[in-house]
Amino acid sequence: MEVKEAMNQGVITVDPEIRPLEAFEKMYKEGVRRLFVLDSNGNPKGVVSYSDLIGVLGSLRPTNKEMATLKISDIMSEDVMTIDADNGIEDAANLMVRADVSGLLVLENDKPVGVITKTDICRMVAAELLVPI
Repeated sequence: MEVKEAMNQGVITVDPEIRPLEAFEKMYKEGVRRLFVLDSNGNPKGVVSYSDLIGVLGSLRPTNKEMATLKISDIMSEDVMTIDADNGIEDAANLMVRADVSGLLVLENDKPVGVITKTDICRMVAAELLVPI
């Protein structure tokens, strides 16, 4: 099976200039645990996770000057792990394990088209292994 058959279509993105609280609100609204940061050409620039945001927001106070100036580009990981939509699910699983990440940005023709997570792979494996009674 190919990645494109198991991925979540669409990519929830944010601008590098967005504030952490705005990013957290978007993450909550969209029901995702990671946001991808794209440059003005739509190329992957970084990724910020739920735990990244919780860590930062938990350490800042609303009156803190840093809170007013901090941007997602200041806290994002610049190491965005990607995989091609035509790669196999096994390739995605191996990459996630080796890189110790829980999700990959899926690219088609070098443009983001979706996300595949460990949860997606587990659901797929469970569906294959479980036989309805």
